[in-house]
Amino acid sequence: MRIDINADVGESYGLYKIGEDHELFQSITSANIACGFHAGDYNVMFSSVKLAAEREVAVGAHPGYPDIQGFGRRNIEMTPSEIYNCVVYQIGALKAFCDVNGISLQHVKPHGALYNKGASDAQTAKAIAEATYDAAPNAILFGLAGSQLLKQAEIAGLKTAAEAFADRTYTEDGYLTPRSKAQSVLTDRNLILEQVKNIVIHKKVRTLSGSWISLNAETICFHGDGKNSAAITRFIRAELEKEGISVLSAGDMK
Repeated sequence: MRIDINADVGESYGLYKIGEDHELFQSITSANIACGFHAGDYNVMFSSVKLAAEREVAVGAHPGYPDIQGFGRRNIEMTPSEIYNCVVYQIGALKAFCDVNGISLQHVKPHGALYNKGASDAQTAKAIAEATYDAAPNAILFGLAGSQLLKQAEIAGLKTAAEAFADRTYTEDGYLTPRSKAQSVLTDRNLILEQVKNIVIHKKVRTLSGSWISLNAETICFHGDGKNSAAITRFIRAELEKEGISVLSAGDMK
């Protein structure tokens, strides 16, 4: 068995420091780097890509809605063409930072509300997929397992990676429990480990209501802005490797 471990990073901007990026880069195999719209800035984008290159962590663009005050977690009404342009803009910026650091862009993963909208809405998913293909045709598009985003990515001709979440709970229809709901986020490392093992080994996850649903994932996300995120990610990776599970980047699995 094998799995990619990804995390959202590069979310600091200006004087504001968010996350434990330097520590996280010791445990992850793919980094989703914010592109300046929901978080991050040009200095942080450069330093994040440079750090990834030094640590041999694969780099992905993490485009979000233009909503830095809401951290990209609020839905913004945008037309498909606006979403397309917004995503192309952000991919292009991060891809340039990859170029100047001598590495390639491995993947694209939408952020927050844009990710969730793309999971369920075909028009949004189509705009994201087409933007990704036009801006970075060799990139892998990360999306929620079973989502519209992965379906539209395949139609567009992209490689895909089905994603699951280590620290988020699930509804019975396979979506993430909204953050506005109680128990939407797991913080206990043993509960997170149990969920990750069920996903990676048994291809299933327990929903918030207690039922089981099938879930086949190629990459697992850990949120970099969570409390003790680096320590938890390090712990989970070590436990997976004890089980004989190989942890490697999504690109190395394709």
